[in-house]
Parts: sequence; structure tokens; C-alpha cells
Amino acid sequence: MPKSGTFIRTTLVLALATVVAALSVSAAGASPAKRNAGTLQGAGSSLVAPLLALWGPAYQSAKGVQVNYASVGSGAGIAAITARTVDFGASDAPFSADQSAACNGCLQIPWALSATVPTYNIPGIKDIQLRLNGPVLANIFLGSITKWNDPRIARLNPSLNLPDMNITVAHRSDGSGDTFAFTDYLSKVSPQWKSQVGSATAVNWPVGVGGKGNSGVAAVIAQTPGSIGYISVAYVLQNHLSKARMRNQFGHYTLPSIKSIAQAASTVKSVPNDNRMSITNPPKNKKFKDSWPLSTFTYILLPRQTANAAELKAFVQWAITSGQAKQYLAKLVFAPIPKVVEQAAVKTLAQIHS
Repeated sequence: MPKSGTFIRTTLVLALATVVAALSVSAAGASPAKRNAGTLQGAGSSLVAPLLALWGPAYQSAKGVQVNYASVGSGAGIAAITARTVDFGASDAPFSADQSAACNGCLQIPWALSATVPTYNIPGIKDIQLRLNGPVLANIFLGSITKWNDPRIARLNPSLNLPDMNITVAHRSDGSGDTFAFTDYLSKVSPQWKSQVGSATAVNWPVGVGGKGNSGVAAVIAQTPGSIGYISVAYVLQNHLSKARMRNQFGHYTLPSIKSIAQAASTVKSVPNDNRMSITNPPKNKKFKDSWPLSTFTYILLPRQTANAAELKAFVQWAITSGQAKQYLAKLVFAPIPKVVEQAAVKTLAQIHS
């Protein structure tokens, strides 16, 4: 069970379900959705959905604008904003060159910061007891390591009685920013993964069972002894699943926390014009000694020109300032975006016009 201070309350789960139910978004080909005055419609990343479930009511209370959001995955969110069926999309993966071209004048703005987490269900092994490093994790997902008592896992866990049990890999079946962050990390730590699988929101998985959304992967893991997958940290806590300790480049076995995520983000010293950033696998440096190696920014996706420019700009401005308050971030294990990233977000936001 997670320790006090990290629980996601049942009310948040119900609020998220209400928000998701409020909007049904087709990934592509739908006619533009009608929008009531004082309402913004969004869709995409499930990683950021728990945060939006808190932001939405707070923003409506402060500004009188309702924000409806459908947690349909980053891939579907990119498709929805490309088709202009929503006012904004959300993705934990920056646009690819093809996606950017297809979106025809869309901008990506970093507005939140959290983490993806290797999550397991191993009989007899409790939360945070399992230690993994990048190469071993890559070999599990490549299908090269198939048993939990494999010597390569055992060497990292000399004090654990690892079972002679088959490993079931769980992964996303839909286009996912968590998949992008996870495969981006594996591509940095495993040349074999980079050459055979690569990094994207959707990849050809060598092995495993697919689940739709973070909730789908969480269900597979919870119901399958011997399984391992990757999930956004908020959903790991919500579902009371077990988190692996990951060895970072400094050699420390770390856990996802506000401090370890913020330390990974502190590797960003300047932000490129397109705001595309990767903060997985921070370098071996004492300044990043406790960093979580699967940290990630998440982005709001906006048309450069839109009739709703004023309302969208006001909402994003609130999200990257007031929305970074501890009252919204702490329980969900989101870290505040660094000042240099906030400044880049404000600069990009100024390009949105009607």
C-alpha cells in the first residue's frame, strides 16, 4: 500500500470518470464538435488526465470556464486536434515531423511534468522491493528474459527470493505518450532495443499482452501474477500496484517522486523552439544523482489560429502558473515545471491568435 500523502482519493477517481464521460472523441474523421460558450473541449493523454480532473473544477470556479477532457490516449488526442474535433489535444510525446505537418499549424506547449513507472505483480515481492536497471528492463520487454529468477534479475536483487515463474509483459495497445517515454528510455539504454523496436507512441512489441490506456495496463498487471508493465505514476498509486526501483546513470536505485522527477527535469537548461524535450535517462552527474530515469513532460496541443484563442490562452496561462501549485500536483506525483520551461511555454502561447 502507498504511504500517506501519495493516495489518490476516491473522489478524484469519480471526478475523472465524470470528466471522461462528458466528452466522447473520435480519433479522426469526425465532424467538428459544437462548443458552448464558456466551455473548452480537450482529449488525449491519460497520464495528464488525473491532473485535469483537478484543474477543471478549479479553473471553472476561478474563471467560469468549463473544461471537459476525454482520456483517450496521446495518439487519439493528436488525431482529435488534427481533425479539429476538440479545442485542444494532450500528449506526453512531442509531435513527430509527420504529425506536425498533418496538424497544419499546431503548436505543442509543455504544461505538466510527471513520470512513467515499471510496475509488477510478483507473488512474494512487495512494493519497491524489486530492483531493475535499463538493460535488464529492455531484455524483459524484448523477450530475452522470460523468468523472474533469471540470473540477470537475481544479480540486482540478492536479498529477494525470486520465483521460478514466467514473466508476462504488459504494454499499451493504443497510441500512448507513456509508450513514447518508456521506449525513448529503452532506446537510450539498449542498442538492441533501439535497432529492433525503436521509440514512438506505438511500436511493434516483441512480446506481451496489450491493455488500452493506463487503466487497461493496470488491470492486466493487477489480474496477472508474474506480470510487469509500465504505467503513469498517478495510476500506479490509484491502483495500489508495486513500483520497481530503477537504477539511474549515477548508480542509485530511485523511485518516482516530486524530487526525483524535478531533478530529471533540471537537466533542461534551454528549450528548443519546438519545445521538444526528452529527459529520460539523465546523465551521470552528482546534480542528478537521485533523478528518476523515466520522467517526462506532457504537452497541450493547440492550433496556432483558432476562434477560441483568448479562452485557450487564458486556460494554459493558468495551468502553467496557478495550476502548478502543490495542492494540485503533490498527491498525483507531478512536479512543477521548471522556470525555463514555463518561460518557453509563455513564449509559444503568445503565437496563438484568432
